[in-house]
Amino acid sequence: MARQILIIFTAAVLISSILHADEPKKTVGDFTLEDCKGEKHSLVDYSSSKAVVLMFVATQCPISNSYNGRMVELYKDYASKGVSFIAINSNKQENVEEVRNHSKEHGFEFVVLKDWNNVIADKLEASVTPEIYVLNSKREVLYHGRIDDSSRENRVTSKDLRTALDRILAGKTVEVTETKAFGCSIKRIK
Repeated sequence: MARQILIIFTAAVLISSILHADEPKKTVGDFTLEDCKGEKHSLVDYSSSKAVVLMFVATQCPISNSYNGRMVELYKDYASKGVSFIAINSNKQENVEEVRNHSKEHGFEFVVLKDWNNVIADKLEASVTPEIYVLNSKREVLYHGRIDDSSRENRVTSKDLRTALDRILAGKTVEVTETKAFGCSIKRIK
């Protein structure tokens, strides 16, 4: 009986993966935002990257801040491998000066963009900080969700973003394309 259940379960998983294999991936349209210095950055500027990591971040969210060091480490580990990192701050109460100071204080070497009026957060339906979107050169979303499974670094058991990036760089399909992001809600302009 247990073997029959296992066979049925395995068959169901295989059929599901075949049915969903050709589903179109969500694509992110090009956008242009300014960084803290007023310089404009467009998503299309990163089309030669092997992957682009969009990270919705905040200056005042303790959960987002618990990931600052991990975001810096991810950048250092993957930027030289052709992965681009773009942080996006969409919180209405966090001004450019605060974002600039926060970025400098935490050693962010990646670009940090200000999403006034939460236009990009709305388009992507981002809801919390931190929340991650990994795109390929066609701007298709290959992974969406969390960086890892715990805001407390010593309790991490699943490094979801690293796993996705490693698979992309190895030319493999990302197996887990969606995880539940957790953090502080993005404070939107209505």
